[in-house]
Amino acid sequence: MTPMTRRELLRTAGAATALLSLPEFSAGADEPPKGYALPKLPYAYDALEPHIDAKTMEIHYTRHHQAYVDNLNKALTGTEWAGKPVEEVLVNLDKLPEKIRTAVRNNGGGHFNHTLFWQMMSPKGGRPSVPFTDAVAGSFRDLTTMLTQLKEAGLGRFGSGWAWLVLKDGKLKVMSNPNQDNPIMDAAGQAVLGVDVWEHAYYLKYQNKRADYIDAFSQVINWEFVSQRYETLAKG
Repeated sequence: MTPMTRRELLRTAGAATALLSLPEFSAGADEPPKGYALPKLPYAYDALEPHIDAKTMEIHYTRHHQAYVDNLNKALTGTEWAGKPVEEVLVNLDKLPEKIRTAVRNNGGGHFNHTLFWQMMSPKGGRPSVPFTDAVAGSFRDLTTMLTQLKEAGLGRFGSGWAWLVLKDGKLKVMSNPNQDNPIMDAAGQAVLGVDVWEHAYYLKYQNKRADYIDAFSQVINWEFVSQRYETLAKG
C-alpha cells in the first residue's frame, strides 16, 4: 500500500473534522443512500425580517440551494462518489473524474456552503461563548474588528463568492473565496462563520448595496451555532 502524502492526510483529517462540526444538521443528514437532499430550513422564511427578507430567503433556499443539490446528484450519479459525505467529496476534488470536477466543485460547494449558511443565521442568535470570544480577541482584538474585516473581505470579493472566518492551525483568520468555493477545498482551514455575497442573497432588498446587506447579516448571526462550531473544530 502506498503511504499517504502529508496533503492527503490533512485532507482526510479535515473531512473528518467537518463531519463532526455540523451539530444541528449536516449536508447529507436527510439524504437517501445514493443522493443528496435539501436540508430542512431551521426557521420560517420571514424569521429574519427585516434584515433578510422573506422572499429572498424563499428563492435562495428553494431555487438556488435546490439547484445545487439537483446538479450535484446529477454529476455524481453512477460514480463511486455518489452518496459519500459532501465534505469528503470536496476535499478530494482532485481525485474525481476531470469531466465532472468543475460541476462537483460548484454544486457540491453550493450545497455545503448553504447548509452551513442557514445555520449561521437565526432570529435569536444568542451571544458568543467565552472560548470563542477569547479566540477572536487573540486574533483580531475584539468582535467588532473581526466583523469589520469580514465585511471588508465580502466587499473586496469581485463578483460572486463568500467571505469567511476560518480556523487554521489553531488561529482564526478572515478570507474570501470565489463562486461556491470553500476553504476546505484547498486545505485553507475550516469555516467558522461565512457570509454569502452572491447577488441572489441580497439583491431583492438591497439591490447593489452589498455593504448594507453585510451589515444586516451581522444582526442575525447565530452566535450560539458559530461558537459551538468553533469549539468543536478547535478540539479537532
